[in-house]
Amino acid sequence: MATAMIARVSFYPTLLYNVVMEKITSRRWYDRMDDTVVLGALPFQSMTKQLKDEENLKGVVSMNETYELKIFSNDAEKWRDQGIEFLQLATTDIFESPDQDKLYEGVKFINRFLPVGGKIAGVPTDGVQVNSGTVYVHCKAGRTRSATLVGCYLMLRNGWSPNEAVEYMRSRRPHILLHTKQWEALDIFHRRHVLSS
Repeated sequence: MATAMIARVSFYPTLLYNVVMEKITSRRWYDRMDDTVVLGALPFQSMTKQLKDEENLKGVVSMNETYELKIFSNDAEKWRDQGIEFLQLATTDIFESPDQDKLYEGVKFINRFLPVGGKIAGVPTDGVQVNSGTVYVHCKAGRTRSATLVGCYLMLRNGWSPNEAVEYMRSRRPHILLHTKQWEALDIFHRRHVLSS
């Protein structure tokens, strides 16, 4: 309970910090990981048209809790109004890593947007197959919760180890930040889904 309260109280100050860092450093709000996935920070409503037009946005995976989406970002209904598929895998910021069920659910969702020949073998698509396009995976800063999910996706799609997936992400988004819990989640996912396939 205390951890959830700390995450909630720190949300707006740390969101402002992310905005400032994007303005004064070389950090970008989002970075393309491959032909399908973009890893990024909380997408503001004002970015919707740009993401659709420039990135061929078809789906969004949010690792945010509902209160984090209330003011500045689109919620499920607003994304659907834009013709964008939306999946929320709520995970408490700072203290938690997405659980294994959420990580696998996120990878299944992304699998729906891969080109037909590029589907991840052995992973069902979560719902109806859609045309290939971009999936924007985000949390507040695009550094920890969402990077954990993208790491799992990259491991499963490419047969990589956790280290290979994280090195690859860092080469495109150097400020990702994984702590012990996130590394443990990547390792468990790797053993359950990559090594066993």
